This record gives sequence, C-alpha cells and structure tokens, in this order.
Amino acid sequence: MSDRQAQGRARARGYTAVNLSHEGHEGRGQAPVRGSGVPVSGQGPRPSWGPGAGEGRAMVHREHSAGRGASSSTGNGNGDNGNGSSAQSSSAAGAGSRGAMRGRRTIGDTLRTRALDAPSKQGTMGQPLQLTSNYFKLLRHIEWTLHQYRVDFAPQCASARLMQGLIKEHKKTFGGFLFDGTQLFMVNKLRSEQLTLTSKHERTGDVYQIKIVHTGTVDMTNETGIQVLNLILRRAMGGLNLQLVGRNLFDAAAKIAIREYQIELWPGYVTSIRQHEQDILVCCEIAHKTMRMQTCYDILRECQRHDRNYMDSFKRAVLGVVVLTDYNNKTYTINDVSFDTNPQSTFETKNGKTSFVEYYQQRYNIRIRDAQQPMLLSRAKKRDLRAGGCELMALVPELCRVTGLTDQMRSDFRMMKAMSDHTRLNPDRRIERLNTFNNRLQTCPESADVFKIWQMELDRRLVELPGRMLPQELIFFSPSAGGFPSGEQADWSIHFRNNPMFSTVRLNRWYLIVPNRANREASDFLGCLIQAARGMRFEIDQPEMVAIPDDNPATYVRTLDNVVNRDPQMIMCVVSNNKADRYTAIKKKCCVDRAIPTQVMVQRTITPKGGNVRTLMSVATKVVIQMNCKLGGVPWKVKIPLSGLMTVGFDVCHDTKDKSKSFGAMVAAFDYENKGVPKYFSTVSQHTHGEEISNYLPLNTVKALDEYRKEYGELPKRIIFYRDGVGEGQLHYVYEHEVKSIVEKLGEVYKKFGNDQDVLFTYFIVSKRINTRFFERRNNPKPGTVVDDIVTLPERTDFYLVSQSVRQGTVSPTAYNVIYDTSNLKIDHLQMLSYKQCHLYYNWSGTTRVPAVCQYAHKLAFLVGQFLHQSPSNLLEKKLYFL
Repeated sequence: MSDRQAQGRARARGYTAVNLSHEGHEGRGQAPVRGSGVPVSGQGPRPSWGPGAGEGRAMVHREHSAGRGASSSTGNGNGDNGNGSSAQSSSAAGAGSRGAMRGRRTIGDTLRTRALDAPSKQGTMGQPLQLTSNYFKLLRHIEWTLHQYRVDFAPQCASARLMQGLIKEHKKTFGGFLFDGTQLFMVNKLRSEQLTLTSKHERTGDVYQIKIVHTGTVDMTNETGIQVLNLILRRAMGGLNLQLVGRNLFDAAAKIAIREYQIELWPGYVTSIRQHEQDILVCCEIAHKTMRMQTCYDILRECQRHDRNYMDSFKRAVLGVVVLTDYNNKTYTINDVSFDTNPQSTFETKNGKTSFVEYYQQRYNIRIRDAQQPMLLSRAKKRDLRAGGCELMALVPELCRVTGLTDQMRSDFRMMKAMSDHTRLNPDRRIERLNTFNNRLQTCPESADVFKIWQMELDRRLVELPGRMLPQELIFFSPSAGGFPSGEQADWSIHFRNNPMFSTVRLNRWYLIVPNRANREASDFLGCLIQAARGMRFEIDQPEMVAIPDDNPATYVRTLDNVVNRDPQMIMCVVSNNKADRYTAIKKKCCVDRAIPTQVMVQRTITPKGGNVRTLMSVATKVVIQMNCKLGGVPWKVKIPLSGLMTVGFDVCHDTKDKSKSFGAMVAAFDYENKGVPKYFSTVSQHTHGEEISNYLPLNTVKALDEYRKEYGELPKRIIFYRDGVGEGQLHYVYEHEVKSIVEKLGEVYKKFGNDQDVLFTYFIVSKRINTRFFERRNNPKPGTVVDDIVTLPERTDFYLVSQSVRQGTVSPTAYNVIYDTSNLKIDHLQMLSYKQCHLYYNWSGTTRVPAVCQYAHKLAFLVGQFLHQSPSNLLEKKLYFL
C-alpha cells in the first residue's frame, strides 16, 4: 500500500507591520488590524463571550531566531529561513503577540559548533562545479549605530496599523525610524532616555499615551543589526503591492485561478538576510499559497444538503483546518464548533453589549447574511495566553475562507498535476522569476527610496559559488559480484531485471486475504509476484488464500484473528481502496496485538492496465523487495569503508487523534563489516506535549547498543546520528539536552564494558524543508552535488547535498549541520558517508533526500502517529516491517 501523506496544516502565525518613515510617505503592504475573530473566555457549548478584538489588549510579540543573525521570512507557510532550516520562532518582521514578556526578551545566543581555529570545512573530493544559487549579495548597507527603544501604549492597542499611525504622528520628532510594533529603531537619539508622547485616534477621538524607553544601541554587525536589515528589506517589499496572508506576503494581483477545482494559487516570496561565510546575503525563494474558493459556510451548506447528521459531518470537515479571514488577512486553526451560539449572540465590550452582527457591521462594514449559522472557535496560541488574551476566538463561517488541501484533494492526481504545472518551476523559470523580483525591488520608486534612504544596495546577479560532484556509488546485489554504477540520475531500477537481491529470507508460510470481488486480480498479481521473485533469487512458495465476503474492517479483523494463530511469516491483505479505518484495523492487529509483518495492496494497484498482466511486473518487483525487507532480507548494499559502524536516524510525528501526543521513532542500521549483511533495529517512544524528548533518546540509543552487542559480541566502534525534524530555534536546546545526554549515556555504557576513551560519535542535524536552491547552467545539479562554501554559515560545520534527481521543477538540496563530532573523520568522509546513506532506502531503487535511517524513522513515526496511535510490538524491532 502506498504511503498516505500527512495532511499539511499550515500554522497560524502572527506578524508585525513594518513602517519606515523618513520622508513622510505612507507605506504600502503593511499588516492590517491585529484582531480578527472575537476573543472569548471560558469553554463548553455556551462560552461567555469576551471583549472584541478591537476592545481588548494589544497582542504583538517578538521572538528572535537563535541562529547567526535573526532572519525574516515572507511568503512560505512554514517559516523557513534563509540558511535552509525551518525556523520554529518567528523573526522581527514576523512577530506574533504583544505580551508581558515583550521588551525583556533578548536574541538567543548563536549556537557556535565550529571552533574559530578549526580546520577547513571545505572538502576536496569529487569533480569541481560552478553553480549559482537563489541568493543576492548585499553590496552595501548602513554601518552607523542605531538607537533602540521599547514602546508601550496606554491604553494598549489591538491594531498594528493603529500603532503605526500613532507613531507616525511624531515622525518629525523621530527623524529616520523603523518601527516593528514592538521596538523603535532610530538614527538620531532622543533628547532623554525616557519620553512620553500623546497621540489621538482620528476616527474615534481616543487619546493614547506612548511611552518610549531607550534600551541600547544597535551595532549593524551583530544579530540585531541583521534583524534591522531584514526590517528594511521587508519595508522595501511593501512597495510591490504584495498582500499579507497571515504573516506572509503574496501577490494577490497575480493569483492563478484553477476553477475546475475551485482553488487559487497566490505567488509570493520568501526572503531572509543573514551573515554567511564572507558576505551578508539575501536568500529569495518563490512560494505559493493555496487558497480555496470556498468558505466554511459553503462547507456547512453542503453538509446540510447531503447529511442528516450535518453537525457531526461539519465538525469533521472543519476541525483542524486553517482558515483565512479576508477582513484582516489573518489565519486561524479551527478547534471547535459551537452550535449553541450564532452571530446574533452578544458579548461584552467597553461600550456595553453588542452582537457579532453589529460588531462586524460597525468595525469592518461587513453585513453577515445568515444570522443563524454556528460559530467557529479557534484556540489562542500559548504566547497570546501569556499576554493575557482570551483562550478562544469566535469566527463567523461565512467570513472564513478555507486554505490548504484536504487528503481527498491530495489524492486527486489530476488536480495535483494541474497545481504542479504552476508551482513546480523548472530552474530556468525560477531564475527568471528571481531576477524579475530583484528588478521590481530596485526599480519600483517606493522600494528604491527605501534602499536609498537606508543606504542599502542589492546585487542584481545571483550569487555564484563553487560546488563538487561526488563520484557515483556502486550498487552491490551480491557479496561476491562486482557493483553497478548508480547512474547519472541515481536510479538503478533497471538492474533488478538481471540480478538477485543481496540477501533473502525464504517465504514458505504466508497467507493472502482477499475479498471475493478481487479474487481474479489477486490471482493474476500473485503470478507476477512469484515470477518477479524468482528472477531476484527470492524463494516464495504459494500462499494459502483466504477469501472474505466483504471489505469491512471488522471482517478483516475476524479473519486475521484466525490466521495469526497459524504462526505465519507474513500476511498480505488486498483492500478495495485507501480507507484509513480499514488500514488502521489491519496494522493494529498485526503490529500491536501481534507481531506479524503485513503487506497491504489496493485492488486498483494490482489491476492490470488494458487487461495485460505483464503491466504488473513493475509493481510486483517493488512489492517483492518490500516483502523481503520485512522478513529481514536486504536487496542491495553500497560500500561503506568503516567497520563496526552504527548509523542512527530519528524523527518525530504528531498523533493525528490526540494533538497532545507525539511519537519519536528511532531506526538504527548495524554495519559490522563491509561485506556482511546489515541488521536493523527500531523503537518508538510516545511523549506528551511539552515532555522532554531527551528523556527517551539516550535510553533508546542504549537499547540499540545492547542489540548491536548481542548480535556481534561487542559495541560499535563508531556511531553516526542523523536527527531530523529540528527547527532553527531548537538547535540550542537539542545540543544542550539531547546531544549532551546521549554523549553522557554513551560514556557510561562504554566505560562499563572497559572502554575509557571518548566514543567516536557524530551528531548531524538534517534539514530538508529549506529555501536554498542551486542551479548548474540554468539546469538542476546532478545527484551527488555538494556545496560547502559561500552560502554556508561560519559558525557551523555544515554543507548542502543534492542527493536526488527530479523530473519536474527544481531539485531541493538537504542541509547537514554537524553539531557534535569526535569521529576524527575528515569533512570529505562525512559528506561521502551521508551520500552513501541516501542510497539505502529500500522502498525506492534510487536515492532519497535524507539518509535512509532518517527516512525509515519518518516512515515508522508516521505509521504510528497516523494509524496505530500506540507503540508497536517490540517483537518487530529487528525488521523493517513499516515499509
């Protein structure tokens, strides 16, 4: 059964308008009113409505990147920053909520994992290449010192735009300034350390006092200085008439409508400024926001038309969905639906009670058409709660536009193909779009004025940089025979036709459970399966076929109860479609209740095209490889010139049923000797929200060490750890807690068995959701391309690796950051070893974007978080049963 992709939920993020006033012009592209839905307090079916968004406290809060130089990102849904790491904390230009901690937070210390006197991190192995990247060099920027002030409003403001207007009234006092809603940066120092000013709201007449306190100066060479440069760039982008959606900027005027599927694609830009090896560079990436031409009210009406129990149906359709409210360009995640309240319900404001109908009419000049529709509830983020905000926000369905894609949409091949024609840009088109963006930024009068005022100059050319292409790996299908080159596209599928698998386990006791209506397709596929296995020297006997009358989950469970008692090596189940409840029932029965590898096949997958059974051979070959791996076999190997090696991958996946739980999966590969058959070990740990992952990682690592010692009689000589799923803001935490606790535990174990020397241990952070792209002569670089200079970071031992080839769009490199290393291996060896690991994922006869152990860990964590919702049986720990 093919993998189910986890439904991507774009996170609702805050933002801060950035206003630059030096010559008195009004900035465009600013953030709109901060408030959106109406905050509510209390829980339950009849919540007590709190003050409206315009009546409560202001909520603008700053968090800083923990990397070198705070970086700002615009245009993507996941907060990726310029060096390629997915940032967990937002930047100055992407602030969230304004709370009590505001003004007292400092920028997190840079995690410097590379000593100043460390040897060169540039490798030499491979063929030299000349590449370009999606970075522009900052040729010139302000070097004078800026004065930094903290700003407080009394009464507090709920609107970022209002704060901008109140501050702008005093532009003659300030001179040249930047205001991000929280801090004020000025060229000139005010006459006193503390100043109180008064401003009046033009429309309401409300009087605000603005307290401005000097907090220090900003050296433009430090992290806060980089942060200011991001603010200036953000302000310059305001001249391009881009529209904020949540915290990101998109070009609504250039939106692409795909009316057949009722969706729109809004193109946007992800930008960040950061100090790289020699220069300050601007990373720029093209992004797209998927907007559905459908409101939550449309979904409600559809549920009412087609389902008697429309309330439950509507809840299932909208819970967890991210919506956009057009009146303020904010995004929210729907957490509940209240059918006991509607837009006619009232809540308290400072001017007395008002209804939602009146509130939206007066505040936004919006008339709500259906006064009987239920209200959507969105839970406030923790930072908003810390700031004193209400726990729930009430939203009107007809004002909430749905964003993102459903699982059903993702499974629609034609729709995804129609989207990819616009979103997957080939390198030449991407380069053209990047150059167009640069040209717009430098020729638009408002943007050019910003650059001129703040003395910033952006290079018009993409950054050129050196790279290297590592040698092709040899793929071995036998311990005694020679290897085959992996090929320029790193795909060796063709070699399976004439070669055996590296090691196999005979399958002579297995069962095939199939519904009556799929019996013919199952028989045809079984013939292809056995034929394909014979060609790969994999002995498969005829299974015992068990026919079932229907494909209900309960029918499969009853049949499995009977079959598992016969002690089978494997069970194959044919299912009619991809329904999750049926798949969950099968996997729970065989992975949790019992410990039997299963292979689930969708009927459509095993149906021959045009009635020609030979068309199934490709599918049969892949399934044979999967089945052999689940039994403990190995289809191929690459040469790893290190004996006694244990390679570990770790990833985390959230539980789709219980958001407070997550599952961390660890998969370890044992390579005792180069020509031997590698062994695998896997384990899963459940942890609740806020619980330390570091509590489990050392214990699970020790489990893997114990298994290695049981298998080979000694501990591994060397351990390589690849950690996936770490955001930029988590690096310091991972180093201080996870890495140090693992190193401490390893020291205890090795000392216990008579080894007092430091363990040869390397810990990688692997980041694949990155914005960096590389181009070779306006084409994609080939698999094996390594970049370790110019766009890397001086405080890290890091490199980028392109390990895959793509048929459409621009290939994405993967970022590797070595945050701990006592291996004594050269950087060339670490790069080569990482590339070799990308050849060992047995679900695909080609390379993967991340090392195989990371991909295995993700696959296992996804299975548990999406379907099992509990840890699998430990009797399966030595098999790749999750493929």
